[in-house]
Amino acid sequence: MRNSGRPAAVLASAAALAALCGCTVQPPDADGKAGAPLRVQTPESVPQTPESLLTDPTRTAQPSLSAPASALASASAPAPASAPRVLWSRGDSGPAVRELQARLRQLDWLSEGPSGSYGALTERGVRGFQGKHGLPQTGRTDAVTWQRLVAMTHPPGTWELYLMGGQPAGAPDPRCLTGRVLCIDKTTRTLRWMVDGRTVTSTAVRFGTQYTPTREGVFHVYWKARNWVSTLYHSPMPYAMFFSRGQAVHYSYDFAARGYAGGSHGCVNVRDQAAIQQLFAQVRVGDKVVVYW
Repeated sequence: MRNSGRPAAVLASAAALAALCGCTVQPPDADGKAGAPLRVQTPESVPQTPESLLTDPTRTAQPSLSAPASALASASAPAPASAPRVLWSRGDSGPAVRELQARLRQLDWLSEGPSGSYGALTERGVRGFQGKHGLPQTGRTDAVTWQRLVAMTHPPGTWELYLMGGQPAGAPDPRCLTGRVLCIDKTTRTLRWMVDGRTVTSTAVRFGTQYTPTREGVFHVYWKARNWVSTLYHSPMPYAMFFSRGQAVHYSYDFAARGYAGGSHGCVNVRDQAAIQQLFAQVRVGDKVVVYW
């Protein structure tokens, strides 16, 4: 007698295994013949519907594989970062630009003295600084560039901001308010030509160095020489107006070329040739000279 139970058991086991694997199974009918295919789906293969998402909050919807590639890319791509705000660029001017230039000078990215005008040299200095520190080399000073520059420099002082002169003059010394006076302020490095308390002209000046300082006090012009050459240092002193034992107000070629990077031997240097010519024509021997801090 044949044992018909064993094949049936084997087929039943195969059907169960196939069902677990998500395969197609063809169970035999009562006569042992294969019947219609039966597809068994595992829980992982059941498609998610809106209803199933609502009943199972732990599952999230996935983009359809049939969706266009552009839609998939836009769903995963991060939003583009906005460019930093530009603070100053070529053509701008003012105190903030002057400070920018002074800070660039501290790091040797600018050779000229601060002028307060954002020109080609400032733009080139900013571009060089940006390239050195991995920033976009635009030549424009944006917020990120400015923050990096501020972190690497110190707040510039008055002499750094006005390396070539041009700073605002301070209030005149009370001794300058009467008569005809060359009113010379060491603090703001300015010379005022004043008549009866009124400022006629004002210009930037430079003074003596630490070892040859310009004397302070009240003096008088005792001699004038249009084309003088120093007998001690053999340097030209055009438009010289002497006021204290060899010290004079005069035009300086060195001051015009180097600004406050240099100094005098005690004289008061003027770098504006037109201004000193006009001053020389107006000042008389005997006019007062006041030098003060």
